[in-house]
Order: sequence, then C-alpha cells, then structure tokens
Amino acid sequence: MNRTPKIALEEHFSAPGFDAYSAKYTRALPVDFVARLDARLSDFDDRRLAEMDAGNIEYAVLSQTMPGVQAEVDGTTAVRRARENNEFLAERVARHPQRFGAFAHVALQDPTEAARELERTVVEHGFKGAMINGHTLGRYYEGSEFDVFWERAQALGVPIYLHPNAFSQPPALLEGMPVLQGAAWGWGVETAGHALRLLFGGVFDRFPRLTLLLGHMGEALPYQRWRIDSRFAAYPSGIKLARKPSEYIGSNILITTSGVCSAPALLGAIGELGAQAVLFSVDYPYESTAEACTFIEQAPLDEQTRAQVCYGNARRIFKLGSPQDLALLQI
Repeated sequence: MNRTPKIALEEHFSAPGFDAYSAKYTRALPVDFVARLDARLSDFDDRRLAEMDAGNIEYAVLSQTMPGVQAEVDGTTAVRRARENNEFLAERVARHPQRFGAFAHVALQDPTEAARELERTVVEHGFKGAMINGHTLGRYYEGSEFDVFWERAQALGVPIYLHPNAFSQPPALLEGMPVLQGAAWGWGVETAGHALRLLFGGVFDRFPRLTLLLGHMGEALPYQRWRIDSRFAAYPSGIKLARKPSEYIGSNILITTSGVCSAPALLGAIGELGAQAVLFSVDYPYESTAEACTFIEQAPLDEQTRAQVCYGNARRIFKLGSPQDLALLQI
C-alpha cells in the first residue's frame, strides 16, 4: 500500500526537562493522552521507527516540540538550554543517521547567539536547518535586529521551519473560547500572521535566497494569495516590496502537508504554489503516521507529482541523497 518513499519534516521529540515548557498546553489534556504523547516524544528507536517503516518513510527530520526555549524568560538560560537540546538530539540522530536528520533549536532571545548555534549545529553535526516555535515572548522576527540570524540561514543554505505558537495575548475575538485559541484555529492564524510579518517586513527582499517552511498545508496562506495581492495593491500602508506578495509564497515560503490529510486542500495548494513548493510531513506524534501516509498514497496525483511531494522536493531542498543512496546507507 505505502509504495512511495517518503521524507517527513515536522516530526517532534522532547528533550529531558523540556516538558516544563509545554506544561501550560498539556495540563488541560487527559492524563492518559499526555502519558501516551510523552512516551512517543521520548522514543527514538522503537515505535517511531516501526511507524516510519510501515509508512515507507525513509527519513525524518526531528525537532523539539513546542514551545521549547521560545517560552524561556531568561535569555542566558535560553541560549544554554537550546545548545543542550541540540547536543541531546545530535546523540540520538547519530544512532540512526540513515533514518534521522535534525532541526536545530535556537534561542532568538539573542539573535546573534541563535545564528552562531545554527551555524555550529549545521557545521559540526550536519543539522538540516532550524525549527522556531513561533514568537519569543511576544517578539516576532521581521525587525533588523534579527537579520543576523536570517543572513546566517541564507549563507548556510538551510531552511527555517516556522512552527505555531499560541498568541502571547489572545485577541478579544478568541477570549473565552479556548477551543479557538489552540491548534484547531488560533495557532494557525498566529503562524500565518507571523509569516506575513516577515514577508511585509522585507525579510525576503533582504535575504532573497532564504527558505521558510510552514506546516499544516501552509496555515491557509496558499488559498489567500490572490486576496493578499489585491488588497495590498489597494492599501499598501507605505510598504514597498520587490515583488507581489503572492510571489514570495511558493518561492521563499514553502509548505508541508503536516496535520492536514485532505486531498482537496492538497490539490488546491499544488494549484496555487506548484508541486515544487509542497512537501510531505506527518506532525508526529500529534497526528497519525498511518493516516498521513495513506492520505498521500491515495491522493489523486500522478506518480511524478506524488514522488515530488513525498520525497523529491525534500531531497532538493535539504541536499539529501537519492533513494538508492539511502538504501546503501541502510545495508
């Protein structure tokens, strides 16, 4: 059934002690659910690999689950703990280098230190980029003080995956409706808004080779490209860009299928962005590996497009070897 090789890019773990950062998100969940979640987040060898094998996922790039050090109030502690997290992950990836890659965990409380840590992990450990769990204590990253980080990512040629976070201060619209503040709605709105802040803040004009990844089928941005262009042309609010807003979405901003197993949504995203801008992912362990793999296998795509989404784009963007190369590594 799962005949197409796959590479997955939004696949989470949790380092020891980092559950404290997640506590405000998990304390409202059923205790047995959290226990199962914790068991999967801490596993690198058994169930994770078995589920990958069953879905024909050759390779997964692992990342610290949210919010990590983005929630750390002390900047010095954040920098130290990000490095500890990366060393922990490097050790785990080294046990299965043919199956796992890594996204660095970075502390944007100090953009210069975040840039240094990104470079260190890429050069010393072969990390594939970084995942940032949204804003850092309410700070977004379009300002010039963060350019040192974006410059380093561009120079290294590695993508940055922007993952959701909760609003630092929920808007009045969502007050009293916790069901709307979390993953079902609010997190996606927050992340799409963050990506647009980067776009309209000129980050991609200053760093035109920078690649940003958004999960969850692009947090709905692919379906708003025309509208964004139309209203920006009418009300630019003093902002000048080198290109239409829509032209950054699909070139600088790429998307993954993580957490959205909908064929119409997939076809719409491919129609808007092109197949070269859409990459398969699961969102392990928050979504079902089996469901995500079955979805992409059954989606009404021609086999060339399916291969491009499942693994071809990831091989290009992350400079990975061919399926034959990975097979040789597993011998």
